[in-house]
Amino acid sequence: MKKIYVGKNVIVTGGSGGIGSTVVASFLGEGAKVLTLGKEKNQLRKPLIGVSAMQIDVSDRNQLKKVGEYIKERFSGRVDVLVNAAGIYGPKGNLEELDLDFWEKTVQVNLMGTVNMCALVIPFMKTAGRGKIINFSGGGDSAFPKFTAYSSSKGAVIRFTESLAAELAEDNIFVNAVAPGPVNTALVEEVLNAGPGKVGRVFYLASKKQKAEGGISSGLASDLILFLASENSGNLKGKIISAVHDEWRNIPKHLGVLSKTDIYNNRRIKPKDRGYDW
Repeated sequence: MKKIYVGKNVIVTGGSGGIGSTVVASFLGEGAKVLTLGKEKNQLRKPLIGVSAMQIDVSDRNQLKKVGEYIKERFSGRVDVLVNAAGIYGPKGNLEELDLDFWEKTVQVNLMGTVNMCALVIPFMKTAGRGKIINFSGGGDSAFPKFTAYSSSKGAVIRFTESLAAELAEDNIFVNAVAPGPVNTALVEEVLNAGPGKVGRVFYLASKKQKAEGGISSGLASDLILFLASENSGNLKGKIISAVHDEWRNIPKHLGVLSKTDIYNNRRIKPKDRGYDW
């Protein structure tokens, strides 16, 4: 079977994480050249053939200058796909008890890290006349008590994704976001180590059960990302898609409808939408 990403240049932030590493391997398996970015040196495993790794904090724009130089020199100035998988939970617990500097840092990593990377690659994509950007939105689409920094920053990523997608539509750069689902990653260990007092008993027990049962396969999110980065997703833009709950494999059949509706978008719900006459 023909590999669909031969000759394509892909950047994956957080590429050493539980989901990110699967995404990197998937693109590599489809023939892409991959640059993976990670904050901690000990997180950057020995790169596979076809993969380069750089120790980069995506929330620090000064460090990203090195990524720009890499794109010019090693990717010949072309980025076909950007996957923003880097993210942290940040402080856990009741807001009034939290380290607000750490709260702010969480926004810097999750939101501004995504914004910084998009701003970096967009000029290269505009020059090429096309590109695909996939952000991570998990945890930002509903209430997430005791994780206010994480949920707020991810909620902002959702609105940023939709706004940027509208901004870039005429440039043939298509931006979408994915919710990967409850995958067993280092974040689960963080929750269990923090304990029910910090994260809440319900979420703690759910995470404990998730770890014991194996969680959702990271391959589901990776498959969705490969789809969104491919030509099969057409001009789909501004959508927030769950790897677990949405029938995304059927999207190619319904691209016309999706382009004209707010399906797979977060919207206000009015009383009449729930059958109330007020």
